[in-house]
Amino acid sequence: MFEKILIANRGEIAVRIINACKELGITAAVPYSRADERSLFVKLADEAYFIGEAPASESYLNMEKIISLAKGIGAEAIHPGYGFLAENAEFIRLTEMNGIKFIGPPAETVELMGEKTAARRKMKESDVPIVPGSTRPLKSAKEALEFSESIGYPVMLKAAAGGGGKGMRKVDNPEQMLSAFERAANEALKAFGDGSVYIEKFVENPKHIEVQIIADSHGNVVHLFERECSVQRRHQKIIEESPSPSIDEEIRKAITRAAVKAAKAANYINAGTIEFLFDAKKKEFYFLEMNTRLQVEHPVTEMVTGIDIVKEQIRIAEGEKLSFNQSEVRQKGHAIECRIYAEDTANNFMPSTGVIKHHKAPLGAFVRVDSGIDVQSEVTVYYDPMLAKLIVWGADRKEAIAKMLQALKNYQIAGVTTNLDLLRWVLEHPKFTDASFTINFIEEELFPLLPEKWREELYSKHEIRAAIVAAILKEKRKAIQANKNAVSENNLWELLKYE
Repeated sequence: MFEKILIANRGEIAVRIINACKELGITAAVPYSRADERSLFVKLADEAYFIGEAPASESYLNMEKIISLAKGIGAEAIHPGYGFLAENAEFIRLTEMNGIKFIGPPAETVELMGEKTAARRKMKESDVPIVPGSTRPLKSAKEALEFSESIGYPVMLKAAAGGGGKGMRKVDNPEQMLSAFERAANEALKAFGDGSVYIEKFVENPKHIEVQIIADSHGNVVHLFERECSVQRRHQKIIEESPSPSIDEEIRKAITRAAVKAAKAANYINAGTIEFLFDAKKKEFYFLEMNTRLQVEHPVTEMVTGIDIVKEQIRIAEGEKLSFNQSEVRQKGHAIECRIYAEDTANNFMPSTGVIKHHKAPLGAFVRVDSGIDVQSEVTVYYDPMLAKLIVWGADRKEAIAKMLQALKNYQIAGVTTNLDLLRWVLEHPKFTDASFTINFIEEELFPLLPEKWREELYSKHEIRAAIVAAILKEKRKAIQANKNAVSENNLWELLKYE
């Protein structure tokens, strides 16, 4: 067993990994930037070390500093979480060269699956269905036009070196191709340092379904079933659930078999996710990409299978076999995850910054909160605005939705604008409850309400009262400084209870 692990990340995922390490009796160490000095993960870690200034390039993305710290404190392994250096092949090689174990897949696998056209070629060779399109980067807009003629419009231009919606453009006709190609290539170059793009047939109103896989170094590869991730904004997920309400048992068996086949073709080791687009009308699915890391939404899989994925990651990195086989993995009940962001829905999802003045997470049976914040935590412009993940489990989907709505109602955050009301709106929407939503749900159903009508509906009594209390707190703080006998901030919250 490793004695000490350096968690090269921050926020809620650092807290998640810290807890797993402590349960395994492993010392959890973290680096932190100037902006994170008062963050929750710093308080909870066994050891915390200042790594640099707030910009990620000077702290969490500085490979030399991370490696030097790991060696200096005697960490035998590094867990990258997700984001930052989690899918950086250069960092993986640097880690291993310095005698430190990287808790994740080999660098070669990360490189293969990170280059989208190479991944598409590998999947095609392995009989995993892919969306019709190019399997190599396009040389020019002219070549893109030729491909489009062969597969038919509309098409999607995509960055070959990355994802997350960057370097992505839909093209409906030949007249749009030149400008779309240039914009996609330029955006890809800025985001990933590589302007290569490829082309795919545009799948109309698909659903986004992914399969969690996990593999050890002894040749065992299993799936932990699927997750539905179709509720997205800006091509990024905000609500995930398992099982998917969009597929039947026949599709479930086929898509999980395809995911295991894909993982084996990539010689995968550790936890990863195979993402698919699903055409509900045709009942066909297509390989989209592989995420060679732990996913943000891994808790919904843990809730329905009872398997601690982070602990399995650590054991696999230590050379152990998986603690279970495929026949022992079962889906039980239904789990839903909501991502809590500091952002203003009515202002085009603009990130919100500030200091957390009040944070009260919901309680209840089968309610889980993976949080990265505490009172006085600062939400800055330097990092992703996700504050926490709220996960619930129910005996079935209907119960899980009801439980999530109650939990969202009871979640209190003041100091920044959040998407709590947006999440409640989605959970109550008829297209969500009947599972007819697609990845275009937010654009089709929410955007027509913005900004006037949605702004009126967005700010519920809960949010308005939180804003009022935050303003009162500001004034009371002045009074407290002037008069030591003034009402304390904690008592103030008791005086102004939420309905």
